[in-house]
Amino acid sequence: MIIDIPEGQEPIGYVWGDMVPEIGTAAANFSLSVYAHTTLGLREFEAARLRIAQINGCGFCLDWRTDRDGVKVEEGFDEVVAAWRETEVSEAFDERTRLAAEYAERYALDHHGLDEEFWARMTARYSQAEIVELTMSLGSWLAFGRLNRVLGLDTVCVLPTH
Repeated sequence: MIIDIPEGQEPIGYVWGDMVPEIGTAAANFSLSVYAHTTLGLREFEAARLRIAQINGCGFCLDWRTDRDGVKVEEGFDEVVAAWRETEVSEAFDERTRLAAEYAERYALDHHGLDEEFWARMTARYSQAEIVELTMSLGSWLAFGRLNRVLGLDTVCVLPTH
């Protein structure tokens, strides 16, 4: 870990809350809002989140599974997401889920390459509000997962459940 954490302090709370409270508190609230106020289905939400986690390499984010009323994606879903190009469209991995994984990857690695063909497929399956919500979620995961990974917090952080 790059940041020195005082003895007895919880690392993520210290870095995000105590070191830069004006920024960290707003960032934490934004991050928590993505989970608390999403309208996206669990599978598409998790496909996008996991693809960003895979790209960022954030250990905590890779292990995390969003829980909605006691329901989480099945074991191995992360492997299906990593192989989204080859994964067959099915009831368990529908076109919206595939698009969420694709959008996450392209958002993180090739946002200049989001072309008309991609947007035609995206707007055929997602409303404009859903696209904005997904984009804001991707921004949150990319920024904060990468922040935690770069600073080495991903191996020690414990986030609250929502």
